[in-house]
Amino acid sequence: MTATASPVLLLAASPSLHSRSGALLGAAAEKLHHHGLGTRALRLRELPAASLLHADVDDPAIRGALAAVAEARVVVLATPIYKAAYSGLLKVFLDLLPQDGLAGKTVWTLATGGSLAHLLALDYGLLPVLSALGARSHIDGVYASDAQIVKDAAGEYRVGDDIARRLLAGASQVLDRVPAPERAAPLAPLARPALVL
Repeated sequence: MTATASPVLLLAASPSLHSRSGALLGAAAEKLHHHGLGTRALRLRELPAASLLHADVDDPAIRGALAAVAEARVVVLATPIYKAAYSGLLKVFLDLLPQDGLAGKTVWTLATGGSLAHLLALDYGLLPVLSALGARSHIDGVYASDAQIVKDAAGEYRVGDDIARRLLAGASQVLDRVPAPERAAPLAPLARPALVL
């Protein structure tokens, strides 16, 4: 890992500018920062669509995104669940990774969906793909329904207390997997999410 690389890569896989999965990822980032872990964000919707669809790994933006995954020790994936599956945007990006693109990495999966009916989409849809890419260490995934991430008076999505507790537990698991020399200086707790996705 390079000196400027962050040990934790936050991968936002929603095609929407403002989304519940983005809010969930932002809340997870806040918990990671609370533990003194540096993060870097990769918003898949900002990658060039034509290059993604045509698997153009020579495109500088795609090349940079793949390098960010390669340099990370931990990859945190946040996706909406559509029709019992993770986003197509995430699928297209994962297809660009080399066969061992997640080897030696810890992966933390976060997802949002309309109801708890799609809770198992992470275990049965996404985790097998991540394992096929070499991921062997998984943090306990967090799934939140629409009712658990609601808009506040300002129109911003906020995670409920139960989800916040689960994110804090997951962030503690991430901390256990990042060696002390790779951690950032501890940060003060933040009143708002550290990352708006």
